[in-house]
Amino acid sequence: MPHGEHHHHPPADPTDVLREAESACLRRGAQLTPLRRRVLEMVLEAGQPVGAYALLDRLRAERPGAAPPTVYRALDFLLAQGLIHRIERLNAFIPCTEAAQGHDHEHPHQFLICRNCGRTAELSDDSVAAAVAAAARAAGFSPARTTVEVEGTCEACAAAA
Repeated sequence: MPHGEHHHHPPADPTDVLREAESACLRRGAQLTPLRRRVLEMVLEAGQPVGAYALLDRLRAERPGAAPPTVYRALDFLLAQGLIHRIERLNAFIPCTEAAQGHDHEHPHQFLICRNCGRTAELSDDSVAAAVAAAARAAGFSPARTTVEVEGTCEACAAAA
């Protein structure tokens, strides 16, 4: 397997992410409404994967009438714009580390999920995506997008053990 490009991005400054999110939406003709911006800000502030109902609870503290469809519509918009990722295993959301650097959302997605503390890191390793795509094609499947979620132990939890 050829060695591909690998990126691990540290968390970006939330102010930069929000500014870039607004710019990206404008370039695409989409509107980052105050509600959508606030939901993105709450995902950024969480510092770890956060579920829709946890976001709803936080939103209700500011907007008492907020209902589940309000949050789900905002999350759907943020996903479609490539500003967040959904971690299927956790049924939770994290910010896209590539979005803060002005990249389009079409990059390989790999997530490392710690079984102990829940910390989740996003990687972008082209060789992983290429290997999965090649295996899929060999099985007669045409992949459209590849997301890999790996469960294990993070460095901090391993050191504490």
